Amino acid sequence: MTSLPDHPTAAVAQESLIASIRRRDPASTSWLQVVLCNPGLHALLLYRLANRLWRWGLPLPAKLLTYLTRMVTGIEIHPAATIGRNLLIDHGSGVVIGETAEIGDDVLLYQGVTLGGTSRDGGKRHPTLGDHVVVGAGAKVLGAIHIGAHSRIGANAVVLADVPANAVAVGVPARVVCQDGKPTTDAPLDLDPSVAEALPQAMAAMQKQLTALQADLTLAQQRLQQLEQTQPAAPASPAPVSPTTTAGQDI
Repeated sequence: MTSLPDHPTAAVAQESLIASIRRRDPASTSWLQVVLCNPGLHALLLYRLANRLWRWGLPLPAKLLTYLTRMVTGIEIHPAATIGRNLLIDHGSGVVIGETAEIGDDVLLYQGVTLGGTSRDGGKRHPTLGDHVVVGAGAKVLGAIHIGAHSRIGANAVVLADVPANAVAVGVPARVVCQDGKPTTDAPLDLDPSVAEALPQAMAAMQKQLTALQADLTLAQQRLQQLEQTQPAAPASPAPVSPTTTAGQDI
């Protein structure tokens, strides 16, 4: 995303956004339901107004409108953020978009997403999302990083570094596990620290048990050989005698 388009006219923006929500949200059964019951739509329309107030040099009214928007919708979008066309905020509760965040066109954010900063210094400190990015529920994208177009961020991931285009990033911290439809082979193993610390002890215990089993097996084989050597040989059974007949003898 090299640049973000300026905001379209209000009528075009509303019509395009409603149509986009109807097309991309399977839970939307009618345009009237979208208009009346979609908190993402309400938050975006109020953000557009707050953004204009901010650009007109009226930060206090803009922040007050943002505060009221958060109270009503549960979505907080800083009025200075830059948002492209047709952003879809699904459910929306807990979504936070920071001051210097930039969002491209046709982006999808699920509930609990944070586009936040990691520094109190001025300047660019929030992420930039390219076009058609999908950010899963509860994901945290932090810092002045770039998420490439058509990438997907897994639910509850914590993204602290750039993600290339057409990639899938998951985990804490997030790592790229797929790019251009192919799994990445150099993705590090993501283990819980407690599990990683317990692995050496578990391996040592398993090796000790295996050594004990091998010793028991060797001892059992030795006893079996001793029993075979001390057991007396069984006597040979006599050969069967076939009956004979003589002439003139009744049988």
